[in-house]
Amino acid sequence: MSSTTSVLQWLLSFLKPYKYQVSGAIFALFIGSFAWLVLGQGIRLAVDQGFVADDADRLNQLLFAVLLISLTASIATYFRFALMTWLGERVSADIRQRVFNHLLTLDPEFYTQTRTGEVISRFTADTTVLQSVIGMSISMALRSSVTFIGALVLMLISSPMLTLYVMLAVPFVLLPIKLLGKQVRKYSRASQDKVADIGAYVDETLHEIQTVQAYSHEQVDIQAFSERIDAVMATARQRIHYRSLLIGLIMAISIIAIVLVAWIGATDVISGGMTAGELTAFMFYAVLAGGSIATVSEVIGEIQKAAGASERLLELLNATSHIQGIIAPTLLSPAKVPMSVPAIELTAVSFAYPSAPERAVLQDITLQISPGQRVALVGPSGAGKSTVFQLLLRFYATEQGSIRVHGQDISQLAIESLRTQFALVPQESVIFANDVVENIRYGRPEASQADVVAAAKTAQAHEFISQLPEGYKTNLGERGVKLSGGQKQRIAIARAILADRPILLLDEATSALDAVSERAVKLGLDNLMRGRTTLIIAHRLATVVNADLIVVMQDGRIAATGTHEELMTSNSLYREHAELQLVS
Repeated sequence: MSSTTSVLQWLLSFLKPYKYQVSGAIFALFIGSFAWLVLGQGIRLAVDQGFVADDADRLNQLLFAVLLISLTASIATYFRFALMTWLGERVSADIRQRVFNHLLTLDPEFYTQTRTGEVISRFTADTTVLQSVIGMSISMALRSSVTFIGALVLMLISSPMLTLYVMLAVPFVLLPIKLLGKQVRKYSRASQDKVADIGAYVDETLHEIQTVQAYSHEQVDIQAFSERIDAVMATARQRIHYRSLLIGLIMAISIIAIVLVAWIGATDVISGGMTAGELTAFMFYAVLAGGSIATVSEVIGEIQKAAGASERLLELLNATSHIQGIIAPTLLSPAKVPMSVPAIELTAVSFAYPSAPERAVLQDITLQISPGQRVALVGPSGAGKSTVFQLLLRFYATEQGSIRVHGQDISQLAIESLRTQFALVPQESVIFANDVVENIRYGRPEASQADVVAAAKTAQAHEFISQLPEGYKTNLGERGVKLSGGQKQRIAIARAILADRPILLLDEATSALDAVSERAVKLGLDNLMRGRTTLIIAHRLATVVNADLIVVMQDGRIAATGTHEELMTSNSLYREHAELQLVS
């Protein structure tokens, strides 16, 4: 756990680019605090020279001065509040940007270990807490600190003896801050974690609402959500208890100290040791000082809460990818590579996922794929076919062996340069909550409308797109909720077609299509694959019988390779699957 000081230093580092706004806010803060402190002297003079002296003209002059001082303080407060609120918004936005940028660099392993809803909670709720702290709490703490110091100095000038009595109460004020501050921070962090759990549960449940309703699971989910709410409230009660106790103790100690000092001061006025105006001014400053301490104590609770939020954000920022970049990565230039060099080459590749290192998913895989060759990976579920794709895209690093693309070891390549060689069509089509055009040109944002339409026609998607309410400008909804499974698949195929990359990765690319659409899309894919290296994952052998090479995988190993005809005679596993699927 980071210290509150280190967390605050990290938080305040985001203010450095906005030094002019910070300077303006601090200047306004000092002007406002100075005005309120001067106000006490105005009140002292009004009492002694106007009210007690029974001088109406002098009283009027001094009251007018008091009004001017109050107006100055109010204007300064406006600028301080406006600037600090803007800074809170700006820093919160900058933190969100930095966290989002970092999240996009993390490998898939991170997201297998961390629930998306929890990440979203940290990304939104925690940054909102920081926005409040920077926009309000830090400003209040600075103002109160300046006011306290100024009030203390003027109290010393007015009455050193009474000031000494006030200072005796300070250790009693600091004691609850020391004892209870850690508890406030502890339960603030725990409370935010519980809220994040709620966010993750809501995200998961609503995204799968059809399954929830299809299985009549609503009451179970309602009960589970209620239990999570109760857990949040139980933690919140502890946080509220300690924070309220902290504020209450500080206020009680401050008020007792002020009342005792007022009593001592009143007896001093009666005995002639000080004037009524001096006592009034002293008590004004004492109240200012006490109020400042109370404000600081409240802000400490907010800062402890912000420290918990910052820790959670720092955890995201400190999360590292298993794929570490190299100092001087190579850029891939396939156009300069001779055709005799394999497009893809796996040599003795073994791999286990970091989350289950004891279970090897791939074992000693060696495979060469020539430029322009169509290669199919077939085999039962769990054989390691999709893992090959993930290693090629370097979502994970190989543990043993090497992978080369166009003759270059992918561990030495810039990741972006490597991934621009592949166009991926996954088994579960990914559709973004945007219009058709932006979904198709996701892999080539600069593509023209004509290019998008041409890709859609090749993927046999143009006809159904034209029938959508707004055609290519139709927003497809979250996760493509407005499309059928086959339509989503054709959008994904059009995206790969438009990307126009040298290597195609097709993971059951036609699995969600009906027979008519499948035949049409195959024509488009045949045109697309001509002259390109294609690696296909297939469970339906009918889609790959014409592949140049079929690789049969079983238990993470290559069991056999060959054409369809060769495997029908040489491999019993392939023959068994083929007879089940292809023989009517």
